[in-house]
Amino acid sequence: MRTGWETAGRGRRAAAVLLAVVVAFTAAGVSRCDAGGASSPAPRAQERGATNPPAGVPSVFTGQRLDWAVCPAPSGAQGDGEAPGEDYECATMKAPLDYARPGGGTIDVALIRKRATGPEEGRIGSLLLNFGGPGVSGVVTLPAVAGDYAVLGEAYDLVSFDPRGVGGTAPVLCGQDTYEGASACGGRSGRLLPYVGTSYTARDMELMRFLLGDERLHYFGVSYGTRLGGVYAHLFPRNVGRMVLEAPVDPVLDGFRSEVAGARAVQRAFDRFARHCAKTHDDCPTGSGPEQARQRVTALLDRLKEKPAPAGGGEDLDDSLAAHGIANHLDRGRDGWEPLVKALREVMERGRGDALLAEAYDHAPDSRARRTGARAGVTGVTGDNGTSALVAISCADSDLRPSFEEYDVMEREVAAASPVFGETWANALYLCYDWPFDGESAAADVRAAGAPPVLVVANTGDPTTPYEGARRMAAELGEGVGVLLTVRDEGHGSFPHNRCGARAVHLYLLHGTTPEAGAVCP
Repeated sequence: MRTGWETAGRGRRAAAVLLAVVVAFTAAGVSRCDAGGASSPAPRAQERGATNPPAGVPSVFTGQRLDWAVCPAPSGAQGDGEAPGEDYECATMKAPLDYARPGGGTIDVALIRKRATGPEEGRIGSLLLNFGGPGVSGVVTLPAVAGDYAVLGEAYDLVSFDPRGVGGTAPVLCGQDTYEGASACGGRSGRLLPYVGTSYTARDMELMRFLLGDERLHYFGVSYGTRLGGVYAHLFPRNVGRMVLEAPVDPVLDGFRSEVAGARAVQRAFDRFARHCAKTHDDCPTGSGPEQARQRVTALLDRLKEKPAPAGGGEDLDDSLAAHGIANHLDRGRDGWEPLVKALREVMERGRGDALLAEAYDHAPDSRARRTGARAGVTGVTGDNGTSALVAISCADSDLRPSFEEYDVMEREVAAASPVFGETWANALYLCYDWPFDGESAAADVRAAGAPPVLVVANTGDPTTPYEGARRMAAELGEGVGVLLTVRDEGHGSFPHNRCGARAVHLYLLHGTTPEAGAVCP
């Protein structure tokens, strides 16, 4: 805890903290096959049309046609790399920059589609997917994880997109090569910043729904994607189709309370890992249980703060990257526990930070960040605008703009919530320091009276979006709308590796059948 700083000194520290803020991405860039020379996909025998265009959107937008063609290689803002191959087709959708003034400028929204593999007579429609973030390119991610959705992909066209500010959709740029702070965002992308919030992207999804030919939006959102889905349901409850919100964010908490809850959740997950390690390893690097684990790892982080550990490529592992590397292993659930044992041994016994640093790249605010798709088994490429987009979208959504005095109080509470992760998690409170625009609201409004049942799926051991938030998401959606499926499992998200949860999701999305109230997957 630091007090008594001069305003100028605190301002410099805040700017430095922001540049060091490390924030989670939940999905991956990928290595992809070259589609050079391939022809455009054959047209469907009869593309379906919808009869309910978005209210108040001019016909210049609702009357456009999506011209699907072979996907190009991803742009630099998407991460570079190779094209995804002939199974995928891409299109660009024109959307108003500001839906309140649709004649005031347009943006191009990048979409990708993998057509349904089953017979046409069994096709339900399009399933729009958002893999989390914010700041994650759906155009890059879909080819990496499409195998997870193969069963659904028999009856649905799998469709994803780059949300506003991300990748191929009006990318926010906050520096020449790396994220350089709020002033750089304002200088390079000031025209876009007021219009990249979740409510604007939700309106883009409504336009997508119509242009994809669906009367109702079928949707699968993960992590941040649950906020996006919840906001869509609030804005367009009558147009909600079958919607799954997995690993949901808490729609009630503001940014500060979310950091407190998140710090507590990741600490609980770490304690469960420590118990497992002590029971299964005679030489467990975290010791005999949670208490000793806290002592050993906080001592490790203190050492790394003073002297970062060397890692591959001439890079170093500091305390913040180490904390996020540990958390990323915990995000993978039990599958991440044994790799975490090895990574901790490496840094504690050998003084090397290679393994933790590789996992921490998911969080690094650096153009070199190599996102890892753990469940997809692929590693992405470098150079996207994910960090700039994450900050821009988060600050457009949140009105958290603490003063230095308020920050001191908040910092203490977040730090107290977790002896291992609290200090690092508190850095995120200054995510929007000196941001040039106000945010929309303290929390997301997801009330969706009149919508059909929405399936909310949550792990009890989620270290990133705590289970308590899932209960509130289901409640806030409204009576008869939010249906909570509890999965007794570790990790951030359960689909498709938890068989019980996957069966419930498949039953709902393919047949419209929701679990019974209070349903629990062991």
